[in-house]
Amino acid sequence: MSEKPGWKHIPPAGLILEAGNAEDYKTGDWRTERPVIDREKCTNCLICWINCPDLSIIVENGEFKEFDLDHCKGCGICATVCPRKAIHMESER
Repeated sequence: MSEKPGWKHIPPAGLILEAGNAEDYKTGDWRTERPVIDREKCTNCLICWINCPDLSIIVENGEFKEFDLDHCKGCGICATVCPRKAIHMESER
């Protein structure tokens, strides 16, 4: 699997010729906070997955697997909507 380029290598908007290529760029390094899950509290309701604007929550067989930190921007929506408070945000600094 080849390494994906960082967001700083995205050409100016006028030069992007291919629609839908956001997954080709690691945009997660914009983040100042990252989500962390407490698996003991998580019930796999997947409300976090439904609400994630970056599709950065990876689900397998109907259960939370991990965060895609290459694309997560650290918005904290997942932590806010989690009914069990199983997700919290930690500083990247």
